[in-house]
This record gives sequence, C-alpha cells and structure tokens, in this order.
Amino acid sequence: MSEALLDVRELTKNFHVPGAKGNNTLCALDKINLYVNRGETLGLVGESGCGKSTLARTLLMLETPDSGSVRFDGVDPFGLKSRELLAWRRRVQMVFQDPFASLNARMTAGEIVSEPWATHRDLYPTKAARQARLSELFTLVGLRPSDAGKSPQEFSGGQRQRIGIARALALNPDVIVLDEPVSALDLSVQAQVLNLLNDLQQRLGVAYIFISHDLSVVRHVADRVAVMYLGRIVETGTAEEVFDRPSHPYTAALMSASPHLDVTATAPRQRIILEGEMPSPLDPPSGCRFRTRCWKAQDICATLAPEPRAALDNPEHISECHFPIEPTRDEPEQLAHAS
Repeated sequence: MSEALLDVRELTKNFHVPGAKGNNTLCALDKINLYVNRGETLGLVGESGCGKSTLARTLLMLETPDSGSVRFDGVDPFGLKSRELLAWRRRVQMVFQDPFASLNARMTAGEIVSEPWATHRDLYPTKAARQARLSELFTLVGLRPSDAGKSPQEFSGGQRQRIGIARALALNPDVIVLDEPVSALDLSVQAQVLNLLNDLQQRLGVAYIFISHDLSVVRHVADRVAVMYLGRIVETGTAEEVFDRPSHPYTAALMSASPHLDVTATAPRQRIILEGEMPSPLDPPSGCRFRTRCWKAQDICATLAPEPRAALDNPEHISECHFPIEPTRDEPEQLAHAS
C-alpha cells in the first residue's frame, strides 16, 4: 500500500437531483477505498448505475469529490494549481468506450493523436520531434505511420480504438483509465485490442483501471478486481480470488451469471438468482446496501453497515459483509438459491 501509485481513501461524491421526491441527494460514491500499483491492472466491475464511471471521472478530476482523499504518488491532485496541475494531467489519461464517437471526424488520425502536444508544448518542442513520436506511436499500436493522414471514417472500429489508445499514450502517462474499451467491438477485434493493451503494459509499465461489464474480459486482463454495488466497493482481491473464491454474496451472484467454459467440469455451473431489483441510489437500504437482495441477510444487516473484513488466508482479499461466504459451509445454501 505504501508503494501504491494511486491511493484512494473514503472518497465520497454526491449529486443533487432536481425534482426528486423526498431525498434529492444521490450518493454516487460512498466512502470508496482502493489502490492501484505501478504497472498493474485493476478491474472495476458491477451493475449499470453502481458508480463505476463516476469513480473514473473523479479520478480524472472531471468531478470534484465531496470528501475523502486521492493521492497520486503521494500528492493530492485536487490541491494542485497552474503548471503543477498541467504537469499532473499528463500522468492520467483515458480510453473511451465508443471508438466512433470519441474521435473527431473533422481531424486526421495524426491530428487527433498529436493534439495533446498543443497544450503540453514542452514535451516535444520541435516539429521533427513531434513527427518522430507520432510515427512511433502509430507503430506501437499496430498501425502504419502513413495512416496518420487518414480521417477516422477510413478506419475500422478496432483501428479507431487503436488510435484512441495512441492518443492516450501521447503524453507518456502512468495510469490509463479504460471505460468499456472493447464492448463496442467484435469478439475477434476485442482479442486483438486486449492483446495490444497487455503488450503495451509489459513494454511501458503503464497501470490500467479497466472498467467493464464483461467479466470474462476482466478475468483475462486484470491483476486485481474491485466489485462495486450501489456506490460502494464491496469486495477487492486478486482476479483469481474474486472469480474463484468470492467472499461477498453479491460477488458470488455476479460471477455465477458470467458464462464459463470448463472442459474438466463434471456438472454445469450453478447459477445464483438474486431476488428483486437494485434499489434506487436516492433511497438506498439502511445498513448493508445489498441486504434487500441477499439470501444471507439477517437483522444486523438492516441496522449496521458492515466493516471491511479480510479473508483468513489473505489480508488483501477484503469484502464488506457481516456473513461472508465460506465455500465449504455455504455451498448447500447457495445451491438452494440457484437455478
């Protein structure tokens, strides 16, 4: 933790919702705690509306938190001003979900990738240096340097996303936030882009925050996984632990819903069916926010919010649950709620 590149503590973000009946304050992020190490990939998963994109926007300083702290290399970016803030913005970049809408159709691919240098002029001060770096970036993401003169309309979806990745790399960042970066692409193209991201990480040492609904993709790319539910991170751990030995009931249900191919399995994977819908973030349940859909909920879950609890075999595998899952003991109970 002391060597984490990005360290988030108790981060909270509220939004005012005009015209809402009763409570008009939406708590999008509720005391978020997470960290990202240098050169690793943190997968961020959860249902739509749980706060993943709001968290990404806050880490990019597109939203200002109401409380809590963000430390990047030990520095609070929200306290920076002027030149210091401009220098910090180089270090965190983003790749967007839609490779068609995220590229300006009136600019060439080369202009899109080199546009950040118009603001950060000292990075590549001469035209020759900018041209050399532009050619290097296009080659790095699997495109030809001659493609720089083409417009976005001349590229396929996968090629457009490569341009988006090249743009994110233009300022030599330490962290790249990837918001559903392959969801709009065909499966074969998804594999190409994911392999490219993995190769770039190994070569450049960049860290990723990988946001996705596709759990199979997250399992393929992530070193660690954080699971969000209704504005809170309910479980974190290595990808292997979270996928194979989930501790929080919501995580177990989420993982059971993911398509899974195991040629050695003798029985089909059991599915955990959750009852009810996700509560409104304007009126979240008291105590544990997941209790209204949880088969393990008891009276204490309605009155007391669970504290983070580490697994017995690994202090880095943490979940927020009064009654975390123990696989051998809870297996019959889970199967009773499975289809």
